Amino acid sequence: MDQVFKYFPDLTAQQKERFLAMEELYAFWNAQINVISRKDFQFFAERHVLHSLGIAKVINFKDGTTILDVGTGGGFPGIPLAVMFPECDFHLVDSTTKKIKVVQEVVSALGLTNVRAEAIRAEKLDDEYEFIVSRAVTRLAPFLGWIEKNVSRNSFHDLSNGVLYLKGGDLAEEIAETGRKVKIFDLSDYFEEAFFETKKVLHIPIRKK
Repeated sequence: MDQVFKYFPDLTAQQKERFLAMEELYAFWNAQINVISRKDFQFFAERHVLHSLGIAKVINFKDGTTILDVGTGGGFPGIPLAVMFPECDFHLVDSTTKKIKVVQEVVSALGLTNVRAEAIRAEKLDDEYEFIVSRAVTRLAPFLGWIEKNVSRNSFHDLSNGVLYLKGGDLAEEIAETGRKVKIFDLSDYFEEAFFETKKVLHIPIRKK
């Protein structure tokens, strides 16, 4: 977790302890239920934890913020963000029950009281959140269709309420499909590792009529 500690030097002792515990927990659960590619696991801190925390480089969630993580898989980006922002409330959802089981076990072992995890499709959710985060679960246009109804009007950040989407590569065509105004944050501006050269956080504000 040295990479995480390098880029986030102001972590509390408890946050550091939780990040250190995370790798061992995922190694244990991943051996039983494959939620992270086996060949990718050696890069766990960089490609899963630090990548998730790219969102924390573009926004400092204020206490009391509600955040939905759609298609969380094994708990990314939601669990690292929940460690980073202990006074915010996170709802992690995925349609695959066995993945949510891993998330629930990791959340319990880390002692995170600000996370709930549920096996449900995003389209079936009625709750509202200030922000919706995700890590490239599908193309942007259909994703926005799933979750637009779930964005709260209760806006109290410099960034407007909406979606914070982790994705890489050439996104011009995909963004054009949405017909939306999208702000792009290049993660290479924050992290020096080669993995982040093409990785981005997309902010799509959603204003309800």
